[in-house]
Amino acid sequence: MRVMGSCDEYTRGVLSLDWSSHCKFAVNRAANVQSACFLEHALRVCVTSFSTLVKRVLILASLNKMTMPSAIIFLIFFLLRHGHGQLQLNYYAETCPDAEQIVEDEVGKLHHKHYNNAIPWIRNLFHDCIVKSCDASLLLQTRSKDGIIGEEESPRSVGLRGFKFVNEIKEVLERECPGTVSCADVMALAARDAVALLGGPRVAMRTGRRDGTQSYYSVVEDYIPNNNDSLPLVLSRFESIGIDTEGVVALLGAHSVGRVHCVNLVDRLYPTTDPTMDPDLASYLQGRCPMPGEETEHVEYARNDRVTPFLLDNMYYNHLLAHRGLMQVDQQLTENTTTLGFVERFASDNGYFHEQFGKNFLILSENNPLTGEAGEIRADCRHVNEMHSLGENTIS
Repeated sequence: MRVMGSCDEYTRGVLSLDWSSHCKFAVNRAANVQSACFLEHALRVCVTSFSTLVKRVLILASLNKMTMPSAIIFLIFFLLRHGHGQLQLNYYAETCPDAEQIVEDEVGKLHHKHYNNAIPWIRNLFHDCIVKSCDASLLLQTRSKDGIIGEEESPRSVGLRGFKFVNEIKEVLERECPGTVSCADVMALAARDAVALLGGPRVAMRTGRRDGTQSYYSVVEDYIPNNNDSLPLVLSRFESIGIDTEGVVALLGAHSVGRVHCVNLVDRLYPTTDPTMDPDLASYLQGRCPMPGEETEHVEYARNDRVTPFLLDNMYYNHLLAHRGLMQVDQQLTENTTTLGFVERFASDNGYFHEQFGKNFLILSENNPLTGEAGEIRADCRHVNEMHSLGENTIS
């Protein structure tokens, strides 16, 4: 192709190229033409798929912290080191070609054996990804030799289950392709398959995540909203990982399946019933959940949706419009004019709900992943590999 003389002309001229060609072109042009414009363009092009580093690279360029030759050297080094490390479709096509099918088959078997086994995969991915990174840190168990306190011990993790099934799938993968497929990718792929099994959209899940080597137990509550947090706080937590207001409303639609433990409901039931709650729902919930002084157990629960309890559909939004949302975090979506509009649209259009759910589920699943040489591929999803040092949360 003919390369135009000016930076603006050049930028327009390469927009039609695929990513790798575009990047190589940009690097070569920046090396040959000593111009800040071409350097900035090269940086923008070549790091566009690397969300964890793009902001740092652009800040360095815009603040002129590097000379032109140094910046070009850094960019080339970056491409060599990370060029094959970004998340991508069919990441294991060469190293473990049957990996995604193995996960799908195993998730299907578990679902049919346990029936409601698909639901925990979705919640587990959310709890893992929203806390700093989609790196399977959620799966790490408390173990003094590792210096780790597991995130599952956080109050925000009440009711999480199904961790053992990740390891069951991992064992099958290890027999097929030892040391290849990460626990983080098992979680992501299993959640993708669970969404489909529950009647939701088929999400084109990219892979290539690596496993973290530390637990974030001490900061879990800083990232995961509580059931009675204010709407602005809930929205801000999701916004911090790139999910907008409509996306938050869509992802909360996951509450159309699964169950809510009584510990998260009693504040709306006692000592007086929340006046915004449908009276029939309140009566049902009081029958399921005793008063706090009666030793409410975590195992006591109520189903989110008793109409289509095993379908990821828009019934959740219809319940909200009828004041039948279980948790405060759900029902308050109808109390804000902006979120109410999205609730009404999803309630009337299941296809649009699925479209938005799939789009934002993908964003969630790609929050700050470890790629390239970062992290590790755990042999056992419950524990870091032996060569790694103590985790962030040390047991004294």
